[in-house]
Amino acid sequence: MAVTDEAIEKIKGMIVSGALRPGDRLPKESELASELGLSRNSLREAVRALSLIRILDVKQGDGTYVTSLDPQLLLEALSFVVDFHRDDTVLEFLAVRRILEPAATAMAASRITDEVLDSLGAQLDALGPEPSVEQLVASDLEFHRGIVAASGNSVLCSLLDGLSGPTTRARVWRGLTQEDAVRRTLHEHRAILGALRDRDAEAARSWSTVHIASVEQWLRSTL
Repeated sequence: MAVTDEAIEKIKGMIVSGALRPGDRLPKESELASELGLSRNSLREAVRALSLIRILDVKQGDGTYVTSLDPQLLLEALSFVVDFHRDDTVLEFLAVRRILEPAATAMAASRITDEVLDSLGAQLDALGPEPSVEQLVASDLEFHRGIVAASGNSVLCSLLDGLSGPTTRARVWRGLTQEDAVRRTLHEHRAILGALRDRDAEAARSWSTVHIASVEQWLRSTL
């Protein structure tokens, strides 16, 4: 194992064991290196790596702290990695979204508030019957983000937020090239919203699946 990897594992072990908890300040570099049996250089590299994935927060002139370890914060690294996807993997991202998002939408049916439902409805009303593709895709992202947030599961919300990037271009492409794509998307959004208003989890799940599968089916046919 490379010395930096060893250093990362040792710091991770301290956090997992509870020796270091969210918000705790790490001991001084010299003390921690001695305690863990590491060189200061390898410790420094490990801290740099762990700060990139939001495990540690280096505050200049103050010290290094364990972050909140909140799932939303930790999964920011996923969004960064996902941005490097290849075009030929977009279908795989859509397939994952088709598994997770309908489940989140069904969960939201019993939890989403009337205020959020009204806000989502107003958002759809503001688009009008013939929005531009760019307006529709931007609204689509916000629409689904609002529903998934209402599921009450922050991990699921962060995962889906991270997965939305690779599919955005596919949705724009579809809107520009597929006849009636805009009208169908608006119809599916209204159907999802209606199912949520009815507190019908299975209908919400079904319409969400149809909505994502239609993009997936179109993309498969164009490749």
